[in-house]
Amino acid sequence: MKTDVTFLSSSLTLSGILFLPDTPTAARLPAVVVGHPSGGVKEQTASIYAERLAHEGFAALVFDAAYQGESEGEPRGLEDPFQRAEDIKSAVSSLTTREEIDSDRIGALGICASGGYVPYAAQTDLRIKAVATVSAGDLGSVMRDGLGRAQHPPVMRSMLELAAAARTAEARGEAVHRQEWITEAVDAETYEYYRTPRGHHPRAVLPWPVHSLDRIIQYDSYARIRLISPRPLLMIIGSDANTAYISQEAIERAAEPKELFVIDGGTHVSLYDRDEHVTPAVARLSSFYATHLTVAHGPAGPSTRA
Repeated sequence: MKTDVTFLSSSLTLSGILFLPDTPTAARLPAVVVGHPSGGVKEQTASIYAERLAHEGFAALVFDAAYQGESEGEPRGLEDPFQRAEDIKSAVSSLTTREEIDSDRIGALGICASGGYVPYAAQTDLRIKAVATVSAGDLGSVMRDGLGRAQHPPVMRSMLELAAAARTAEARGEAVHRQEWITEAVDAETYEYYRTPRGHHPRAVLPWPVHSLDRIIQYDSYARIRLISPRPLLMIIGSDANTAYISQEAIERAAEPKELFVIDGGTHVSLYDRDEHVTPAVARLSSFYATHLTVAHGPAGPSTRA
């Protein structure tokens, strides 16, 4: 069962979908906030995971990030890591107001770039009781150093110069400078998901404002990842993912309890939607959340929370 919802984040109205188990229960539900990849929208891989988690007995909230999808914000398509983290915290706030949700049993799941944003938000939002990622990406690292850290240092400088020029031009009244960033030349697997019927959505991966770049480059997903402890951290990767090193290094930096779960044969994007890889990922996530979002707090009804 799913319901369209809205909530505020930094005075912007975000559009979401709340997935609930089909079988009603008298007890308040454990819930998971699910963040979508950079440039993606709630209807894509985030909804695949949310719907499956709902089948396992969890409430799951997906939403379009500010400036993206059906959510408010100008300029359209802006990728602001700090706002993305605020969106996750605002999604948690929204769940705490719902009568069917146990506000003491809220976890979060980040997919791709949200696999950086969710841990970043959870570092300082103690309401997130269990933190998980699938095919995590640190967009800041990728923009600074390239995927696999293969980028030549002058490239980052050139991106910052583009962002600076765009800000100046827009301040002088020019239209927002935009850039295509999901291209076959950049990453053929990601292109195939977003640009073909496999995962295409008309509101996804629009050309982003160039001044997204300076916001992203200054951002570090895992700088204070140890602050998640003593809450649990689970990071799921495919054995063949070109981003696997990001989760491996994040786990090394994190404090216990922590787990790196590897799906044999999986790639970064196959974990988005390929059943043979999504199924074991959801099984591990369900067990993880069932273990760490365990304490029920009575039946749903009039709220007594302050």
